[in-house]
Amino acid sequence: MKTNRLRCSNGHAYLFLTPWLVGTIFFFVVPMFYSLYISFTNYNMARMDFVGIRNYLEMFTSDRRFITACKVTLRYVVLAVPIRLVVSLGIAILLKSGIRCLRLYRALYYIPSLLGGSVAISLLWSQVFGLNGIFNHALKLLGFSESAQISWVSNPKTSVYTLIVLLVWQFGSSMIVFLAGIKQVPTELYESAAIDGAGCVRLFTSITLPMIMPILQFNLIMEIINAFQAFTPAFIITNGTGGTLDSMLFYTLYMYIKGFNQFQMGYSAAMAWVLLLAIAVVSAVVYAISNRYADNGL
Repeated sequence: MKTNRLRCSNGHAYLFLTPWLVGTIFFFVVPMFYSLYISFTNYNMARMDFVGIRNYLEMFTSDRRFITACKVTLRYVVLAVPIRLVVSLGIAILLKSGIRCLRLYRALYYIPSLLGGSVAISLLWSQVFGLNGIFNHALKLLGFSESAQISWVSNPKTSVYTLIVLLVWQFGSSMIVFLAGIKQVPTELYESAAIDGAGCVRLFTSITLPMIMPILQFNLIMEIINAFQAFTPAFIITNGTGGTLDSMLFYTLYMYIKGFNQFQMGYSAAMAWVLLLAIAVVSAVVYAISNRYADNGL
């Protein structure tokens, strides 16, 4: 009798889950495996010829722009992700300290996360760091007239760093997660450590950081994934070209160029799967290292 009731209950659950299951199968699972098949073909939207692993071999042996895209993306990830995490964690600690109007500051800091990935903000950013932008005007007011003679978004030496600043500016989402984690740390631990004479640095390294290690791990993995998938700002600012000397040729932008500009859909699908594997490997390494630190202590 109980078994029949359980089956009936499970049947109702699967009935309500049916729209989600159908959507997942037809809009995620099927396209994913179809793209895997396409990655082994020379598909140009009109004709599909099976070529085996030729697309993958071409990436790593003869495609210089692919290597450039990898270098630009890795530099972006390595620099932007740690800075954004440090900024978001620092702001979260400041907000936890009991300042007034906490909800107002929390909302204000979160707004850039909602706007940062939009086309409008990307256009605004190109104006801010342009030749006659606000940033150069600020440099002139501070007496750095010589440094204000370049367009920071067009200069190959500085263009990617403007996008790093844009990503760091969007620290609100990770800050909210950090703030929620810090609030869960028992205040008794801080009080006991303070009685023993622990200072602010000691409290952070011995209590706060170990206690929020799962939160830090989550934010780190999510930020790495988001940084690897950066596309909109580079596409808008460079008009889909990758910028001067491919200085803003992010991996996803080059994947778009191959697929929708040059109609090499098979090659673009192969790039997508390489990106998927790279993100999976990096995430697994980060997960393993953070777990080891959590088990052995900081």
